[in-house]
Amino acid sequence: MNESLKSLLKKTSLALTISAFSLSAAMAQAADTIKVGVLHSLSGTMAISETTLKDTVLMMIDEQNAKGGLLGKKLEAVVVDPASNWPLFAEKAKQLLEKDKVDVIFGCWTSVSRKSALPVIEEKNGLLFYPVQYEGEESSKNVFYTGAAPNQQAIPAVDYLMKNEKVMRWVLEGTDYVYPRTTNKILEAYLKSKGVKAEDISINYTPFGHSDWQTRVAEIKKFGSAGKKTAVVSTINGDANVPFYKELANAGVKAEDIPVVAFSVGEEELAGFDTKPLVGHLAAWNYFMSAKDPANSAFIAQWKKYIKNEKRTTNDPMEATYIGFKMWAKAVTQAGTTKVDDVRDAMNGISVPNLTGGIAVMNTNHHLTKPVLIGEIQENGQFEIVWQTPGGVIGDAWTDFLPDSANVVADWTAPIKCGNFNIKTGKCSGQNYK
Repeated sequence: MNESLKSLLKKTSLALTISAFSLSAAMAQAADTIKVGVLHSLSGTMAISETTLKDTVLMMIDEQNAKGGLLGKKLEAVVVDPASNWPLFAEKAKQLLEKDKVDVIFGCWTSVSRKSALPVIEEKNGLLFYPVQYEGEESSKNVFYTGAAPNQQAIPAVDYLMKNEKVMRWVLEGTDYVYPRTTNKILEAYLKSKGVKAEDISINYTPFGHSDWQTRVAEIKKFGSAGKKTAVVSTINGDANVPFYKELANAGVKAEDIPVVAFSVGEEELAGFDTKPLVGHLAAWNYFMSAKDPANSAFIAQWKKYIKNEKRTTNDPMEATYIGFKMWAKAVTQAGTTKVDDVRDAMNGISVPNLTGGIAVMNTNHHLTKPVLIGEIQENGQFEIVWQTPGGVIGDAWTDFLPDSANVVADWTAPIKCGNFNIKTGKCSGQNYK
């Protein structure tokens, strides 16, 4: 073998050794961190709501790292932007799980985004913490739902309006996608079970980002002029809320005449309003920034310091993110690993303090026990809590008010281990829930 060939082989061997060493070092470094995926829209129509949740996760990661991380490792955030593009949520979830190798994902706001990502998360055996109120009718072994189910928000809100406001006519106003449509289907059935006639229920949907509310608000005003107390139950989502409330004010629709109870308007959204014309309108959540509790005061102070803005508010999905993160960290510690199957088992029955003075418990249907609060909009953009449940309410994955769901339960522990077990047939059925 000539000397030049020997030299070339030596250089090639050395290069391969260095490359292998670099790859090994990179893998070791990656293994030294626990990767946390953040799957929230940072642009598009939902950015008004979701950007804050991204920042909440980053704040929680910083706090955990300041305590030494988890299992002796630092947490590393991997942030992606699905850009309010629902099919893109599936693509970004796949990227997080396959390419970035995240150990957990905190993300999604709309149900259509969650349902887009769900098949990928289930196929890849990922773990998603979903922090927003939703329509129920779902329980996946790969998802923990830390927002409200309908029995923890929509049903109590309607009960409050019936009892306290003597409402007899109902406008179910929503954005045109799965959460409002399914929630309103449940509410329509519930109202009819309470004796409300079909002609006293008006249901309407508008697209995401809808801005021309003049005609629709005029129709609502006319519907409310029939001599019966009328209320609007709003599942309008995202930035369409701003022109909706502005048009209500322009049309002279006041809270004492036709109160609006919203399920997707919190302190963050109100920051973009002139709230004077909105005083007296309502929202139903499981948390309000105005809640009097030391844990809440500490959380608010932590948030304002982290975001470097004394005027920034907190809201319900932030608390749901906070609870989910605390539960995940506790489950990882108990399991001694970030492996999804082990963490999922450790999550059953786990509890952490919430921010309103109670205890959040993760039930075996992957839904939380949460209090329900009704808040009234104040001129300063905050909510005065005017009603709340005496204790926590267990989230019901499957509603009692739809025929197909009334006999279905979710329980991810033995012997059922199923997200949609029919108690009449004794069978678990349905795609993606077993």
